[in-house]
Amino acid sequence: QVQLVESGGGLVQPGGSLRLSCAASGSISSLYSMGWYRQAPGKQRELVATIYRRDSTSYADSVKGRFTISRDSAKNTISLQMNSLKPEDTAVYLCNARPNIFIQADFGSWGQGTQVTVSS
Repeated sequence: QVQLVESGGGLVQPGGSLRLSCAASGSISSLYSMGWYRQAPGKQRELVATIYRRDSTSYADSVKGRFTISRDSAKNTISLQMNSLKPEDTAVYLCNARPNIFIQADFGSWGQGTQVTVSS
C-alpha cells in the first residue's frame, strides 16, 4: 500500500481559502480512487471529495461549489482546494487511497491527517 502524507492545514477566517495536499509514496495512476475525509470532534468521519482513476469526481453536498479535488499523477499528489470556508468545515482532514474497487476505503491507505480550523 502507498504511504500518504497530508499538508496545508491551518487556521483561516470564515470566507477564506486553504489548499490541502496529499503526497503518495508511489504511483497513484493505477489507484481506483483517492479521497479526502474529515472528522470533527464528537462527529463521525465524513467523506468530503473523491477523485477516480479516470478523473471523475464526487463531493459531499455540504462542500459542493466550494471545494475542488484534483490530481497530479506526475507528482503522485492530490489536492483539495477549499474556498468560502465556514466554521463547520473545522475538522481533521485525512487523505485516503483505494487500490481497487474491491477494497473499501476503511481498508485502504490513510494519511495522518491535517487540522483545518475556520474561526474569526
